[in-house]
Amino acid sequence: MVQSTVLLNSNIRNHINFPTNQLKSSTKSVKDKVFNLINPQIGKNTQKPIISESLRLCKCGRRHLVEAIAGTVLQTCLPSFALEPTSSAKEMLKKIHPPRSDWYEEFYASVLNNSMNEYEAEIAGYKSQLFEELRRLQAKQVLEIGIGTGPNLKYYATHASMVYGIDPNAKMEKYARKAAASSGLSPENFKFLQAVGEALPLDDASVDAVIGTLVLCSVNDVNRTLQEVKRVLKPGGLYMFVEHVVANDGTSLRLLQTVLNPLQQLLADGCHLTRETGSYISQAGFSSVDSSTTYISSFLFVNPHLYGIAHK
Repeated sequence: MVQSTVLLNSNIRNHINFPTNQLKSSTKSVKDKVFNLINPQIGKNTQKPIISESLRLCKCGRRHLVEAIAGTVLQTCLPSFALEPTSSAKEMLKKIHPPRSDWYEEFYASVLNNSMNEYEAEIAGYKSQLFEELRRLQAKQVLEIGIGTGPNLKYYATHASMVYGIDPNAKMEKYARKAAASSGLSPENFKFLQAVGEALPLDDASVDAVIGTLVLCSVNDVNRTLQEVKRVLKPGGLYMFVEHVVANDGTSLRLLQTVLNPLQQLLADGCHLTRETGSYISQAGFSSVDSSTTYISSFLFVNPHLYGIAHK
């Protein structure tokens, strides 16, 4: 459940060239040209304090490469440190994320680990602002759904006494553990759980904060996932999110997303470009939702991005 779209982004980036416009970005000018065409309003987007909004989002999950593009079999020999999920969590994992070939899961995890640097560099400022709230809250028990290779750990790991990382792909574990160690989090304080967001293998009211970045576009059931987030949060806990949302009706970007959505779901393992994720979050029953939007040029048509905090 995390970041994809590399394949489709690459195809568009290599075949379209349009006039440039202003854009906060660390990416190359050719991508700026494409991005500004499909997002004519972006010149004014800058980092800003999180404000309350109800916005629509969609995200492309991390699993976005089809088995057909893989030609190399990769294996990992590291021992597993994953916790044993509950039986209900196991059943939901098997239903939503059926077992796949080890080589494919490892190939995808490896690609994700090496393909998101540009995106992470561009969104770093927004994440820094967002996760600063964890320090203010003094969150000790933290759950991240769709932890993937652990790119968010560096923002919050040193302030937590226990971090639970959820991901349906067990091959992500070794990358997430490496990221945890690099962030100063000891092995005893990091637990990897192979599970899906629709059935979190944690007790009610057991964590101070839940983190999810680029996850909700690819979960099978958004409403159920958000109710699980609320269930495991302690009273007053925070749900911190970064998701990409569907563009506004009538825009060229929305048209492009509609056209590409079927292909995106196929290549990105269920990622929905036209899912109104922001509406799901605002209607999930949190006491309040504070959010802001921005555009990420390295994701081209997977925009805008919604980032914020929901309070239980």
